[in-house]
Amino acid sequence: MSAKTERIEVRADETSKSRISEAAELLGEPVSAFMVRSACTEADKVLAKAHRTLMPAEQFDLLMASLDEPDDAPMLTEIANRPRRFRRA
Repeated sequence: MSAKTERIEVRADETSKSRISEAAELLGEPVSAFMVRSACTEADKVLAKAHRTLMPAEQFDLLMASLDEPDDAPMLTEIANRPRRFRRA
């Protein structure tokens, strides 16, 4: 466990504070430990959704197959065939 050097301040209404305190007490944790653990759990869920894309296997297979088929890109072809501005020595 790393040293706790950062501080997070939270403003809450009385009802929320009471609920959080009661839940922490039922688990035998200090309120701050309960809040950090709960916030990290929620953060992990949010980050997992943001960093992953889920789709049916059939859709994934179609996506992968489409990446193997080149598209016509006439403008890109024209640009690639232009004379080079710089040449290696």
